Amino acid sequence: MTVAEDFHVNNRSKMVSQATPESRLTGGEDDNSLHNQVDELLCQELPERQVILEFEGTRPKPYFSDHNGGENSALGVRAAEDDLNSDVEAEEKQKEMTLEDMYKNDGTLYDDDEDDSDWEPVKRQVELMRWFCTNCTMVNVEDVFLCDICGEHRDSGILRHGFYASPFMQDVGAPSIEAEVQESREDHARSSPPSSSTVVGFDEKMLLHSEVEMKSHPHPERADRLQAIAASLATAGIFPGRCCSLPVREITKEELQMVHSSEHIDAVEMTSHMFSSYFTPDTYANEHSARAARIAAGLCADLASTIISGRSKNGFALVRPPGHHAGIKHAMGFCLHNNAAVAALAAQGAGAKKVLIVDWDVHHGNGTQEIFDGNKSVLYISLHRHEGGNFYPGTGAAHEVGTMGAEGYCVNIPWSRRGVGDNDYVFAFHHIVLPIASAFAPDFTIISAGFDAARGDPLGCCDVTPAGYAQMTHMLSALSGGKLLVILEGGYNLRSISSSAVAVIKVLLGDSPISEIADAVPSKAGLRTVLEVLKIQRSYWPSLESIFWELQSQWGMFLVDNRRKQIRKRRRVLVPIWWKWGRKSVLYHLLNGHLHVKTKR
Repeated sequence: MTVAEDFHVNNRSKMVSQATPESRLTGGEDDNSLHNQVDELLCQELPERQVILEFEGTRPKPYFSDHNGGENSALGVRAAEDDLNSDVEAEEKQKEMTLEDMYKNDGTLYDDDEDDSDWEPVKRQVELMRWFCTNCTMVNVEDVFLCDICGEHRDSGILRHGFYASPFMQDVGAPSIEAEVQESREDHARSSPPSSSTVVGFDEKMLLHSEVEMKSHPHPERADRLQAIAASLATAGIFPGRCCSLPVREITKEELQMVHSSEHIDAVEMTSHMFSSYFTPDTYANEHSARAARIAAGLCADLASTIISGRSKNGFALVRPPGHHAGIKHAMGFCLHNNAAVAALAAQGAGAKKVLIVDWDVHHGNGTQEIFDGNKSVLYISLHRHEGGNFYPGTGAAHEVGTMGAEGYCVNIPWSRRGVGDNDYVFAFHHIVLPIASAFAPDFTIISAGFDAARGDPLGCCDVTPAGYAQMTHMLSALSGGKLLVILEGGYNLRSISSSAVAVIKVLLGDSPISEIADAVPSKAGLRTVLEVLKIQRSYWPSLESIFWELQSQWGMFLVDNRRKQIRKRRRVLVPIWWKWGRKSVLYHLLNGHLHVKTKR
């Protein structure tokens, strides 16, 4: 863990002013090391003002480009009188105006003819405004009002009204939103019972956990995430309103020791005495972080106990910092304490024998897998981008199935590419998640609900919609008698995370999913992943055997045909194009599959 210097930067402000000398203006690059995300600062030229501006962190580093100074010549006519009555030609002398004179427009001319090749222009200050998008944190320059990446207005009302606010307009109170939501509240009041069976865990003290020193741009795991979800729930009349709250309690050290080592717990607690510190380059802490982590874990533990005891049917933990990357001895990936693991053990302490954890965060929950490795009373299923171990954190391959006699109690569904959407997730749920979960028959279900696989997320780059998350929640609510706890993990686009969270909570309240995705047709890559996982897991879950062979018979030829097309495409690449018109034209068409040779039997 590293400790930062004792200084403060107000990273709540989204506007940064950079003073630069005038000349040619070009943006440098901001390097963001978070999950190897690199954001390029766009270059912009301003007419007649030319300077090159490099950014190192949030500080400008200007330097001057080669340029030609403008000349403004004046003709001076000098008359000389000759006492000897001789005519002397009038001499023209060219005089140069400096950049300083041009900037000041004073028109003063100088008579010296000295070489000015080594002059330096006087640096006049001009302000270049950079602002960071509230929705996606990406940097924008100058007078652009809509984010170049996500299209969100610079002054949108997403933190006041959640995703109900228009992304294209400045926040002016949005009276149309209030009217629309008021009508929705009246409809729910007529259809919902007065006492809610869904409880939400939230506390504003978790907003104090923040990165002290803003680097290239605001950290993606920021307090705005909770604020946007809370604003959306409040605007929709869900919380406060249809859901009830839970008293806040900080987790005890004894409870944490059931999940983490004492050294890890002490390391997190030590940060409360530091102004700024880091466990990894992207996992920060400030003086409020340890308390925020204790509150998050305490809310998750109490939500689990409340649901198991029957006082509430289900719940949503609106908490941060997230937890599924935190392992037994380490904090990483923005995570300090493993909230899902704390909730699972709290549920077992309250009477649940078997707990199912489904992790649909786009990153593999390596911490949760490590904590329950070898534990047959907790089944961990994760759907995540993997790409052969090249996507953060690199763990979660299909062959990681558990150890020490608990093989099969860890199920990884590793997507091989970006852009995975609703169809692939729902298809995997139908053919892997639900069959295994039903055979396991859990007493309690936890969803590690990262919404960074949502459409528009800057880190996940996938395509799951709120309707997709709602349907997956609806399918899991049929397990364990409806005893379901959803715990917030990742998700870094405020509009995506808030709309997805609202869709999930509406399902917990008993509303039907937005739209049901029936007969989901997977992508080719998604189908290969599902078949790969089924081939491995059928050794531990016999019910998967028939599913594997059924899919193999239905979709096997589809994959084989695709493989043949790829082979033919490679052959076409290997054959020189000029063979088509020469003596080898027959061979060209044969190798490219245009001709087929018939053999006698």
